[in-house]
Order: sequence, then structure tokens, then C-alpha cells
Amino acid sequence: MTAALPASIPSPTSSILWLGPLPLRAYALCILAGIAVAIWLCGRRLADRGYDPDEALNVAYWGVPFGILGGRIYHVITTPQPYFGEGGRPLDAVKIWEGGLGIWGAVALGAVGVWIGCRRAGISFLDYADAAVPGVAIAQAMGRVGNYFNNELYGEPTTVPWALEIHRMGSDGQALRDAAGQPIVEGYFHPTFLYEAIWCLVMAAIILLLDRRGVLRRGQSLALYVLLYPMGRIVFELMRTDPANRILGLRVNVWMSMIVFLLGVTLFWLWRRNPPRPRGGEEPAEDVPPTAERPTS
Repeated sequence: MTAALPASIPSPTSSILWLGPLPLRAYALCILAGIAVAIWLCGRRLADRGYDPDEALNVAYWGVPFGILGGRIYHVITTPQPYFGEGGRPLDAVKIWEGGLGIWGAVALGAVGVWIGCRRAGISFLDYADAAVPGVAIAQAMGRVGNYFNNELYGEPTTVPWALEIHRMGSDGQALRDAAGQPIVEGYFHPTFLYEAIWCLVMAAIILLLDRRGVLRRGQSLALYVLLYPMGRIVFELMRTDPANRILGLRVNVWMSMIVFLLGVTLFWLWRRNPPRPRGGEEPAEDVPPTAERPTS
């Protein structure tokens, strides 16, 4: 498909924003903006639970680095060819700013960091996780905008009005150009990054609504996030056409999504008898260390 569609979503021809001589990678900026929003929203929801909202940032000092490290480790393990395969560049494995974070590793190791931060701050891990997950979903949606700048994470070719124009990008983050100096267009595809971003926003809205109505028990906001996200991710993974390692014909992330979905369902069911989520002025949850004092808002 060489001619432009009558209606389509144009893609950037550069994934780098220049601040004078300083290069700012759009992917990294989107991740950082998402983290800031997630911490802000987590602080507000912690205050509703009777904690000092500043603890959102204190715990995030542990959770965010662990999450970024876990996301990168998962990506490198499940997609080792660009780094350790034939012609691979091992040093690129540490270049997180160029893209490549696996959500499952980020959530798993990030949860370990949050647990450590909660123990140090004297906060219930479930209370903090429940407060954090809507913001985490919003941060994921914002992070997907970075994939838009990188011209990546798209599906099958399509002629729908919202088809995504994809450029052939170089290793320097710039679109390659033809002899006439025009960006080379690979084609027009389903914008799976956009579908996933919308799903993440829908998830956040569902969790916020149910939590506000008081129908979720302590820990169930976290469990709802764990079961909802893979429901959409399975669909988006099956739509994607970019190269990926497979097991029994399915992408690795499809298998991981199914496992995580079952985990979420199990946790939601197990935590259905937990006490209601705390309000301001209530006693700390049982999983707070007995020697820790509960922060006040």
C-alpha cells in the first residue's frame, strides 16, 4: 500500500525531541510522565485511606526502579536475539531509553520494590497496591504513546479510517527517506498500541468506579487490575504482526497473559472476604508490621 489513505493516523518521523543539543527520547518522556501521574493519583487515594499522601512518592522510590529493572529483564529474556543473537549488540540491553520494557517483569519486580517500600514506611502492601493500580493503568496508557513515536506495536494492514501510518525507522530514531527526501512509509496498520492504551484507561475507570462505590474489598482493586489487563492484552497480542518468540505457535506474551489472568481471578476470589478498604482514621491493616506506626494524613 504505497498511496496515503483518505483517512489515517500519521506517525512521527522522529522519536527524539531536541532541547538544543540535548536529545530527549519521546519513549522515555512518556514513561516518566506516566510515572508522575501514577504517583500523584496514588497519593490522593492513599489520603482517602488515612495515610500521608507523601508516602506515595516514598514507596515509589523503591517500586519504580525495581519495576523498570524487571521490565527490562523480562524483555531481554523473552526477546534475546537483538542483544545476544547473531549480529546482536549486548550493550544495547541496558539502553532502556530506546524502548523495550516487558509489563509482566515490570509488575512482578515492581511489586517487590513496593513491598519493601511499604515495610519501611509502615503501610499495608494491599492498601498501597489498591491505591496505586488505577494510576499504574493510566501510566501504561501514557507509555504506549511512546510506542507511537517509535512507530512500533502495530497489527495487520488495514484500510479502516483510524489506520496507523508506519514509517521505516532507522537505528537513530529517525525515519529513513527515499531519493526525493520523503519519509519511507511501510504501510497502514491497526494501531494496537492505541487499542491497548484505551483498554488501560477503561480499566482505570472501572477500578475507580467500583472502589468509589465501596464494592471492592481490601486487595480486590489489585486483583481486578491483574485479571482485567491480560483480557485485553491477549486480544492485542493476537493482532500484532511484529516478530516475537513463540511457544506452541502462540506468542510468549499470550501465554503469560493467560497465566496472569488465572492468577487475578484466583486472588479476586480469595480476597472476597477481606475487610472493606480502610477509610481515613481507621486502624492499620493486619499486614502492616506491628512495630510500625501508621502515618496520618
